[in-house]
Amino acid sequence: MQLERLNDNKIKILLTLDDLFERGLSKEDIWKDSLKWHQLFQDMLEEASEEFDLDIYGTISIEIFSMQIQGMVMIVTIQEEAEEEWLKDGIIDFQVDVDKQNYILYEFPDFENIISLSHRKIWEEEVVNSLYVYNDLYYLMIECNRKQAEEKLISILAEYGTVSFVSLYIIKEYGKELIKDHALEKIKFYFK
Repeated sequence: MQLERLNDNKIKILLTLDDLFERGLSKEDIWKDSLKWHQLFQDMLEEASEEFDLDIYGTISIEIFSMQIQGMVMIVTIQEEAEEEWLKDGIIDFQVDVDKQNYILYEFPDFENIISLSHRKIWEEEVVNSLYVYNDLYYLMIECNRKQAEEKLISILAEYGTVSFVSLYIIKEYGKELIKDHALEKIKFYFK
């Protein structure tokens, strides 16, 4: 689990599937009102509170972004309310918004890894992919419609790069798009 403070009242929590499995949970448990899920969430809030010296009370808004096989990102926003109001109620109000990502995002420290990846015979199927650069790293965004093909892609991608937990929105906003569509096919054509 990785924690990142975005601003005074907003925290980003990155949970890999391994983090969930270690606690006996799956991504599907989000939809269930289970005691394990509530305990995990309480643990995350306590850890965030200790790490960032932040008092977490009142209304908390949670946005959950599922990142396919990679895990999930949670954005926790603490609504600022009068302390007296919180003390009177003694209740934390949770609002959960779940959004499933339809892409896979991998990062590569070296362009040579992307060239090598482009020569693998996995791109014959129709897979949308674009290449970005941000903070001296290359980011490959891949959209795949078939679950079996996606699992195969992820196992091959892991040989050349690592799962990125940087938001695609940040990369698009602050990075540079190098190749918009069919990036790997174009790289394979130009770098033989």
